[in-house]
Amino acid sequence: MLTLHLQFIKDANGDKSLVILPAKEFDSLLEELDDVRLYDEAKKEDTGERILFSDYLNSRKAKKNG
Repeated sequence: MLTLHLQFIKDANGDKSLVILPAKEFDSLLEELDDVRLYDEAKKEDTGERILFSDYLNSRKAKKNG
């Protein structure tokens, strides 16, 4: 889990209107959001079909030797 050290700037009414976030934490947050986006895309394409890892390795060997 990402720990964020947020600072808020308030407007004239005292409502939070802006956020200050350290650059490294911002970059980490963007990376996590990108990971979520990639997961969501992969999930959409998932047919539910699964194979054993050993079967995958055997098929790779067959293609390589084939």
